[in-house]
Amino acid sequence: MSSILIIKTSSLGDVVHQMPAMTDLRRAHRDARLTWVVEEAFAPLARLHPAVDAVVPVATRRWRKQLLRGATWREISAFRTALRTVAAQMVVDTQGLLRSALIARAAGGERHGYDRDSIREPIASRFYDVTHRVGRDLHAVTRNRLLTAASLGYEARQAIDYGLVRPPRGDGAPYVVLLHGTSRASKEWREVDWIGLGKWLAARGFAVLLPWGNAAEEVRAGRLAAAIPGAKVLQRQPLDVTATVIAGAALVVGVDTGLLHLAAAYGVPLLAIFLATEPGLTGPVGGGTITVLGGKGQYPSFVQAASVLEQQVLPSVTL
Repeated sequence: MSSILIIKTSSLGDVVHQMPAMTDLRRAHRDARLTWVVEEAFAPLARLHPAVDAVVPVATRRWRKQLLRGATWREISAFRTALRTVAAQMVVDTQGLLRSALIARAAGGERHGYDRDSIREPIASRFYDVTHRVGRDLHAVTRNRLLTAASLGYEARQAIDYGLVRPPRGDGAPYVVLLHGTSRASKEWREVDWIGLGKWLAARGFAVLLPWGNAAEEVRAGRLAAAIPGAKVLQRQPLDVTATVIAGAALVVGVDTGLLHLAAAYGVPLLAIFLATEPGLTGPVGGGTITVLGGKGQYPSFVQAASVLEQQVLPSVTL
């Protein structure tokens, strides 16, 4: 049995974007042992994919902040040992950063990655044994699929398949998840718009759930819940548990954030609201109903969002 190591460490959206490549890889190499190196926070997501045999968590984000601690260097040593234990014959780095290329170098095996014209950090391409040219104007899902396929000798021709199965909806009231948190203030939708849309959805019989990822988002979720009838602030929970909540939603509405891609992966009907970024390269893609409103420099109102939901999204929602 061959051993294949895939390196895609972060962020949340990037990890989800790697999933279709894992599905392709399993179809092409049914007997291979597939191991995924991923940041420790996203390891629960990587483990959700049925093609993945093992996950090796890495903690580069945490280690960078604690390099003077002896415990950090012991963890790094244990991580390098775990990489060697994988005994990979083939290593594919789809992250394309210097830090991920160094992980590939430490892993051993034949190392594949983007060439210097395709990669985010050109210096990283020097650490691969074989490099591949993949257009930088392609969507992230397509880039991951093409690089993985070129590295491992097959063609990715089938439709996008994240490998995740949406469970049957339970007997409870249908609910909508509002993904209001995002990485930059420029991507945030105004609270008045979230409240307006939340009230519109509540009036149509949806329970409104509000997840959060940090203290500021928790406070905002509380304000939104106080203004939207029946809305509930979710407890912070591991990503695999959050994934179950999203998979069971009748509808997801969100700004440009990683959890939006998880909704797309499960085929949940969704409305994506983009304000400061273009969705063409990293927007949600998948087999479900996906509608994108806005774009870089645009600011749609909740009235526009409600209209789009009414006309384009709600007809596909199973209540």
